[in-house]
Amino acid sequence: MKETCHLCLSSKEEVLFRTKEDYNWGFNCLALALYKTDSALLADSFMSNHLHEIVQTAEPDRLMKLWRMSYTRHFNKKYHRRGQLGETEHFATSVEGVYHLLAALSYVFRNALHHGVTQTPFAYPHTSANAIFRDELGKTAAVQLLQPKSYHNHVARNAEIPSHYKMNMDGLFLRENVVAVKQVELIYVTPRNFLYYMNRITDEHWIEEQKKDNNGMPPVTLENMEKGVSLTPVAAMLTNEKGRANYNRITDMQLCEEIDRMVIDKFRHPSIYEMPMSEKNELMHILRERYRIGNEQLRRCLAMSMYC
Repeated sequence: MKETCHLCLSSKEEVLFRTKEDYNWGFNCLALALYKTDSALLADSFMSNHLHEIVQTAEPDRLMKLWRMSYTRHFNKKYHRRGQLGETEHFATSVEGVYHLLAALSYVFRNALHHGVTQTPFAYPHTSANAIFRDELGKTAAVQLLQPKSYHNHVARNAEIPSHYKMNMDGLFLRENVVAVKQVELIYVTPRNFLYYMNRITDEHWIEEQKKDNNGMPPVTLENMEKGVSLTPVAAMLTNEKGRANYNRITDMQLCEEIDRMVIDKFRHPSIYEMPMSEKNELMHILRERYRIGNEQLRRCLAMSMYC
């Protein structure tokens, strides 16, 4: 029997996605895992060091296992890396009731906002927020599609691809083909209500609203949605929600792309994962002076805690 659940996998020691191509591969692997497990995706958000999904599935553990195996194979081959990617266990919670589901969906759609990456949910490309109410919100610009014969350049060679999945020129399955868009739109009812939830401030009224579900479960909050991540303090996420983040700072993806260029051009290694710790420390010093960024971001983008 299918259940609605929130799934999350985090990576405290290193980033999961270093480039736009990695984000695309990550979503494509999820799309194929959903198809294999006959699961429905309601919302997703791929961040550099974690990902969130709201899914309806009878096999949540198998779904995550298929995704992790497929994506790790890509990541390890590309970056000359070995071993498991991400934390040992993924985080999972059940979502029951309309108001619980509205809160869970909204927090996933707004994940980049809460982590201070973008000022609105719609400015972040690696989420399904822009797949909802596309016509009503003016997001139906024509997309140039790849020919199906080229799809396997962006997924595993032996992958079974459903016929309704279309892929754009960047090698990404269209989220509107993968996400259960109509179902999500019925949950929000109207585009105006959807926009309200995308801009809603987290407060006690949201918690009180969820009591209407009368399901005996604790309310969906930022704290329990991020429990499996524990990377950004809730107080900071609430501040970010109000648009008070520093949006001029370098992102993990920008930093990783700079690192990977320097690893190849300056240090003559094929990957950060084949770089000795002494050279990582040297590169860390260069980047700290260049961008005035903290050690935590540098360490995860340099994979400092991984064996070299």
